Amino acid sequence: MQRIRSRPGPRARLTVWLLAALLCWANQPLSAAQEIRLGEIDPLSGPLAKHGQEIHQGILYAVEEANARGGVAGHPVKLLSRDDQSKPDVAVNQAQDLIFRGKVAGLVGGYVDSLVGPISQQAARHRVPYVASASLQQAFTGNKNPFFFRVSCLEGIVQPLCQFLSQTLKTKRVALLHAATPGATEFSDLVQADLHRRDIATVLQEKFRPGWPDFSVFLLKVPAARAETLISGGFYGDNLILVRQLRQRPLGLKAFIAPWGVAYQSFIDEVGQAGEGLFGACAWSPGITQPGTEKESQELVAGFRKKFGKDPNTTTMHGYTSARALLAALETVLQEGAKPTGEAVSRALAKLDLNLPMERLAFDAHGDPRHYQQVIVQIQKQRLVVVYPPERATGQVDFSLAAR
Repeated sequence: MQRIRSRPGPRARLTVWLLAALLCWANQPLSAAQEIRLGEIDPLSGPLAKHGQEIHQGILYAVEEANARGGVAGHPVKLLSRDDQSKPDVAVNQAQDLIFRGKVAGLVGGYVDSLVGPISQQAARHRVPYVASASLQQAFTGNKNPFFFRVSCLEGIVQPLCQFLSQTLKTKRVALLHAATPGATEFSDLVQADLHRRDIATVLQEKFRPGWPDFSVFLLKVPAARAETLISGGFYGDNLILVRQLRQRPLGLKAFIAPWGVAYQSFIDEVGQAGEGLFGACAWSPGITQPGTEKESQELVAGFRKKFGKDPNTTTMHGYTSARALLAALETVLQEGAKPTGEAVSRALAKLDLNLPMERLAFDAHGDPRHYQQVIVQIQKQRLVVVYPPERATGQVDFSLAAR
């Protein structure tokens, strides 16, 4: 018996037509006037608000800078900013809101890994590229997430710090104090391991809860351990308290050094003479920029000062750099005539190579920056002087000021 094939009915034909039309639309380039939406999530309130707002200003400046040049490949850019209130669960909700309601082409921002982590998971789940402004925890890039990128990494802090301690300070006994956050704990452990390879002993290693108001007991232990150098893995507010208490009780140290929170003009202004001789680390600061980017850096400082009435700092520049990365990737995709899908933008990010004031920005196979490297600075006469590495130094270490 001959088999009779039934023809699809009107409803089935309509479904097939709609699917075909949808696929065709998905591959069409954007119209010239169509805006590109970027989603930003930062702690704009809560205990991390100071640095969250600094990152926000850097991102906002980068977006407005792009729009002043005519947008991205001729498309205006709209920034949708959200406050995670310094809370991981709020960060998750804000990421979902930006992805589903905001329909953003990519995510940017983030301060501390307890907030960046939940956002990165949402980005991976929904295939949206995310360029984190301030993230260090190695686990985030240990397992390949093709939608996650960041502009900073621990190696770019730990390596120059330990080289400085070994080659310049020539210290042999170190005390380590760090905040009990994932990134700060990992920083402390990596420093301890690196110093051990250099035959430098960690004679004291303790952690504290962020916001801890009194370090006097820990400081009593430092001379008892015969530490020569004190390294703080605390943040801005923690180091304000620590430095003031350190000045009240000299410990006979060669040096005090903190990679976070010291290399800021606001810190220098607040602690006054108590800050003289302290060491910090930074990736960028006004007057401290990647060789070859001096003019761009000066123009950025002038424009930022005009808009916000103050100078940008190293945290601001992390926000600016992350936004520049996402904008550049979007421009690459759009100039190729493609639609800015999460996959397309992520592929463009993976191939990125930009020379920016903070760093030459190119990502490795895991989304970490290949060239991120901080410099060591010392506060001398109320200004930051680069003292390491030698090829970028703007002055020499003042050992008489460094002694605590």
